[in-house]
Amino acid sequence: MDIQIATLCDFAADYNGKMVINGTFDTLAAPKMPVIHPQCCLAMRLCITPEDSGNHKFTVNIIDEDGNALDDKMPIEADMPIELPENVPFMTRNLILNLQGLRFPEDGIYSIDISVDDELLSRIPLRIVEVDQQQQQQQQPTA
Repeated sequence: MDIQIATLCDFAADYNGKMVINGTFDTLAAPKMPVIHPQCCLAMRLCITPEDSGNHKFTVNIIDEDGNALDDKMPIEADMPIELPENVPFMTRNLILNLQGLRFPEDGIYSIDISVDDELLSRIPLRIVEVDQQQQQQQQPTA
């Protein structure tokens, strides 16, 4: 199994097998900690081959720099049975997870880990940055 795309974004949708991704990001800036990000999506595109047939466990976990889960809702786990029709060399599937109310207790580097059968397939870094809004406004040029 190959993950062709894995990204955090503002919005994602699947239209008859075509994935639309809008606003991909890897950094969130906030004026104070903790910060709650109201809504985002984890957009993934998987390429599956006949060798992947069978029952699998799909896991998404958001962790901090020390490897601790972001909250008690993590990890997200799902059964993933795979069966390809005969004479089909590969299939692709889009998976979109809508994530709401992610709470980051402090700034730093977080990771979104995607695993199948406890094997890490992809790690997406996410940087949370605390910014001083007054200082940021003072640095912007005036017209």
